Amino acid sequence: MPSPLLPVTVIGSWSFPGWYERLISEISASPSEFGPADREEALRDAVRLAVDDQLRAGIDRITDGEMQRVDFNLGFYDYLNGIVPLPQARKLGVPAHDQRSKFRCVGPLSAPDGLGTVAEYRRFQEISSAPSKMPVPGPFTLAGCISGGEVYRDRLAVTEALIPIVNAELKAAVAAGVDFLQLDEPSFACHPDDPDYFLDVIARTVEGVDAYISMHMCFGNYRGRAVGWRSYRPLFPHVGRAKVHQLALEFASREMAEIDILRELPDTMDVAVGLVDVKNTWVEPASLVADRLRMVLKHVDATRVSVTPDCGFSQTARYIAVGKAKAMAEGVRIVRSELGKS
Repeated sequence: MPSPLLPVTVIGSWSFPGWYERLISEISASPSEFGPADREEALRDAVRLAVDDQLRAGIDRITDGEMQRVDFNLGFYDYLNGIVPLPQARKLGVPAHDQRSKFRCVGPLSAPDGLGTVAEYRRFQEISSAPSKMPVPGPFTLAGCISGGEVYRDRLAVTEALIPIVNAELKAAVAAGVDFLQLDEPSFACHPDDPDYFLDVIARTVEGVDAYISMHMCFGNYRGRAVGWRSYRPLFPHVGRAKVHQLALEFASREMAEIDILRELPDTMDVAVGLVDVKNTWVEPASLVADRLRMVLKHVDATRVSVTPDCGFSQTARYIAVGKAKAMAEGVRIVRSELGKS
């Protein structure tokens, strides 16, 4: 199915339905009370709702809502051998990034059964034939929750161990039929000190992967909070040399700051621009989304632009996510009409 001009998509996650969030908590507390068929039925029902929400909102390219995942990446650690969970240092008080799960290496990292994205995609295909994308966390971001222990000297060494694991996962997803991959690497936006190393990591991660590849770099969204300095400037213009087809970047939460930086990208690089803020509870009117999109088009040709929320909707109440997605799609329709496209 050909994409429309200015396709509307999501970053990856969708808001969990309330009943599903409750069920996950109950399964965690009393796992013996739920069989594998019970869990799979609930998961499929949640995916159907995520798909229905996105399509009804007018999203052109959807995901399964990441209903099988914990946060956007924490569930992937269940597939890794060679790590053990660390005790949570702080459990009380205001939620923050220091309350995320952490792990320590006790042996070489491996994922003999892959990272689970192929099963996600096959389940999605049974539910919907809509154009879709498959988000996969990148090796540097995955390394952020892993201490090397006695096995790896530092985060970069952990990253190196994860590169072939993620590369194999991307190739497996393509072999299963995925044609649009999204490499989630927000950690590089928050740790931009060595862009040349970053570009090398990305090149090796996507080597031999035959698909359209987007790279998402936001500033974090755990419990609706960012982490790090929210500026892309240190990565520009270097990031324009990344071996990907598209960059997915966060702008709405920063009131469109640095939008002119997109001029520095090569004409061969597409951009997915975040035009609704997933960190607030205000649903932007479609007219504001249209205004923001017009601002983008002053710097990038419309044929290279996709429209997204800033980040995934996993930390956003479902009714707000639905409202924001509808506003996003309607705002894009306004601008398409102005450009003479339906």
